[in-house]
Amino acid sequence: MSGEPLAGLRVLILGLGVAGRSAREACAEVGATAVVVDPGAPDADHADLAEVAVAGFDLCMSSPGFAPHHPWVVAVADAGVEIVSEMEFAWRVRRQGIPWVLVTGTNGKTTTTQMVGAIAAAGGLDVAVCGNMGVPVIAAARERRDLLAVEIASLQLHFTSTLSPHAAVCLNADEDHLDWHGSVEAYRADKARVYNLVQVACVYPAADAVVEAMVADAEVVEGARAIGVTLGSPAVSQLGVVEGLLADRAFHDGRRTEALELGAVSDLEHLVAGAVPPYLVTNALAAAALCRAVGVAPEAVGEGLRSFGLDAHRTAHVATVGEVHWVDDSKATNAHAAIAAFGGRSARSVVWIAGGQAKGQEFDDLVQRVRDRVRAVVLIGADPEPLASALAGHAADIPVTRIEPGDTVMEQAVEAARRLAQPGDTVLLSPACASFDQFRSYADRGDAFAAAVGALEA
Repeated sequence: MSGEPLAGLRVLILGLGVAGRSAREACAEVGATAVVVDPGAPDADHADLAEVAVAGFDLCMSSPGFAPHHPWVVAVADAGVEIVSEMEFAWRVRRQGIPWVLVTGTNGKTTTTQMVGAIAAAGGLDVAVCGNMGVPVIAAARERRDLLAVEIASLQLHFTSTLSPHAAVCLNADEDHLDWHGSVEAYRADKARVYNLVQVACVYPAADAVVEAMVADAEVVEGARAIGVTLGSPAVSQLGVVEGLLADRAFHDGRRTEALELGAVSDLEHLVAGAVPPYLVTNALAAAALCRAVGVAPEAVGEGLRSFGLDAHRTAHVATVGEVHWVDDSKATNAHAAIAAFGGRSARSVVWIAGGQAKGQEFDDLVQRVRDRVRAVVLIGADPEPLASALAGHAADIPVTRIEPGDTVMEQAVEAARRLAQPGDTVLLSPACASFDQFRSYADRGDAFAAAVGALEA
């Protein structure tokens, strides 16, 4: 086991959520003294940082809920105490010899990380799928495993410095969490940290110049390679698609002259109704590249993808009622994710339920890119202004129904959408916003949508 460098140290933990509790347990295991500060947790050691002599600590683990500009984080930094993220802390207390692969991006992180898990398992590896999706990475890092597949958000990358994964991917870097990071540039700079100290493969979407620049600028372990993924025929050091087959020209000896078959686009057909959307193919290729970087056999890719199931609340078909299709995409908590959900839908065929906690986003680009497919919009956010302004500016001809906040907001939204939809339409819950203004989580929001749709069938 690792963690010995923390033995005897005093560790300040900001926040007693999942990350904070895992860090406290790990400190006890490695012989470090943990002191937790959280105003909302009765079992924290202190409710206010003012009660603590900050300068007396050797290290601070800051939970993602504390932005870099939070007064407590600033006070710790001013005291000269090193601040680390949940991910950095996990790396320092990890069990040695187990490779990590990291997945970040504005959209597609969870799907891709879970695909890594399915492919690695098909290849015979004991893989822990963990990180931002719920399973705490600190706990997973101390288990006996063959591989850690880690979903990592920009908030968890900010205070990460020594983590050295075998392979990593940034799927995309559209704007998100601007209230936390302060600017698009700061957000993307933190996303780029996913490639720092990569040992084997920096995987990136070959068509994305922003992410490709992140790879070019990364400080990696000597010998690490840049591996592109493309929806077209792959060049050398890429994975791509050839006549419907997923092809590898990166991880086999004959890559300069031929591609190695990994699976097929049709391996993903069970996940969606209709044609497989491009984003799912990109996710699958990225997951395949990460697995190939740690030595997973090529035939495991197709096998893993055929056994894979999408996470709940991601373009999930809830029901068809009166020839109207109801789709739960509550997991779309940013504009980039919502754009993906519209892929392949026909003109003026979508009644769009949107809105929530905007997180500092602007929605002009989103509205411009989806407006031709939208019949009507139902807005549910406690603060509708960011989306309402974008709709007024770029889609003034589309009718917008505003649902006031309240206990029955989703029932009212579903009823409004039912009145607006025509046979053959899709009612799409793809909020492009966080859920915390009116719901406990995106899952709670999706469940409320499904329950309201179910009431239509009754």
